[in-house]
Amino acid sequence: MKASAFVYPWDVNGDPEAPARIAALGVEQVTLAAAYHSTRALTPRHPRHRVVTAEHASVLYPADDRWEGREPRPYAAGAWAPGDAFGAAAVALADAGLEVHTWVVLAHNSRMGAEHPDTSVVNAYGDRYPWAPCIAQPATRAYLTDLAAEAAVRPGARGTELESLGWYGLQHLHAHDKTGGVGLEDAGQYLMALCFCPSCREGYGRHGLDADELAAAVRTALEPVWQGVTPSDGGWTGIEKLLGETLANTTRAYRDETARTLQEQAVAAVRAAAPDGFQVLLHADPVSYHVGANPGVDPAHILSVADGVVVPCAGGLGTLTPFASQGKEGAVIAANFPVVSGMGGSPDTLVGDMAEAHRLGATELRLYHAGLASDGDLETVRSVLAGR
Repeated sequence: MKASAFVYPWDVNGDPEAPARIAALGVEQVTLAAAYHSTRALTPRHPRHRVVTAEHASVLYPADDRWEGREPRPYAAGAWAPGDAFGAAAVALADAGLEVHTWVVLAHNSRMGAEHPDTSVVNAYGDRYPWAPCIAQPATRAYLTDLAAEAAVRPGARGTELESLGWYGLQHLHAHDKTGGVGLEDAGQYLMALCFCPSCREGYGRHGLDADELAAAVRTALEPVWQGVTPSDGGWTGIEKLLGETLANTTRAYRDETARTLQEQAVAAVRAAAPDGFQVLLHADPVSYHVGANPGVDPAHILSVADGVVVPCAGGLGTLTPFASQGKEGAVIAANFPVVSGMGGSPDTLVGDMAEAHRLGATELRLYHAGLASDGDLETVRSVLAGR
C-alpha cells in the first residue's frame, strides 16, 4: 500500500536533513500542513528548536487577495511559520523525491470563535464553543469553502486531505481541557454538539421543529448523563432513547444535509481551482452523526463526491469496512495509524495493523506523525515499510 506521513512545515524548514530522513522512512508521500489549528508541538530532531507553539489557527502561506475586506478571513501564522512556510517545505520535500499533498484543517478555529463569537456552535444551554465554527451559517460556509480551495491547491501539491470538513462539537482539546469528568459517550456527545445559533434554529424550523422546545428537550435528555447514568443502549439507539426517536432523527436529518452540502461545495471549489488529476480526500468517520476532526459522513455519498477518505484507525479497524463495502472503483481508502508511542500510537503493531487494514479494504496508509515521533518510533516505521 502507498504510504504517506503527516508533517508540519516547521519540522522541515531550517533542518536540511529532514527531507531525506522522511524519505528514508519508505513513504512515497507527505501530507504537509497548509492550514492548521493552534498547537504546541515537539520537534525532537530540529537543529534550531525543540518546541514550536502555534498560538492560533492560521494559514501557513501568504493568503491571496480573495479575502480583501472580508470577515471572517484566515489568520497569518506568526514566528512559528513565517512567510510561505508551506511552500519552502514543499519544495524541499519534493526535491527529496516525495509527493506532496496539502493537509487542510477547516471547521476548527478558536481564534475565529473568540474574535467573531457569532460564528460559533451554541449548545442547548447557551454555551458557545469558540473552537467550533457552525457550518450552517452562510458566511462561515463561504469562508470554509474558499479556505479549502486556497489552502488545498498550493504550488507543487498533487492532492489534498481536508480535515474537519463537517460538524464540530464539545470534544477535541481546547487549552488545558477539563471536560472528562463525566462520561458522555455517543449520546451525550451528540446532544452537546447540537447547535442553537440563529442559523441552526432556523434550520430546525424548516424541518418542523420548534428550536426552544428542542433545546428544552435536549437539556432534559442530558439530566441523566450529568448524574452519571448513560443509556443501556449505545450508538444511535441510545440517542433515540434519550431524546426520542422523532426529535433525534429530525435533528440528524438536518445536520446530515448541512454537512453533505458543505462537503459538496468545498470539494467542488477545490476541483475548480486545481489542475487535472488533483486528488481530493476527506478525513472522515463512517457514522454520520459523529463530530470532530474526522466528521461523520455517509460513506456512499462522500465517495461519490471526493476521491476517497482518510479513516481514523486508532480505536480499531472497523471504521474501514463501511467505506470499503461501497466498492467504488479507484476510491482511496487510507487507514490512518498513529505511530508516536508517547501519544498513544503503536508502531510495534504496525505490521499486523497494515495487513488487517488491507484485508478490510484499505488501499493506502497514513502515518501520524513523522515530525513528532521519536527516533525509535521512526526506526520501527522504517523497518515495517521496508518489509512491505
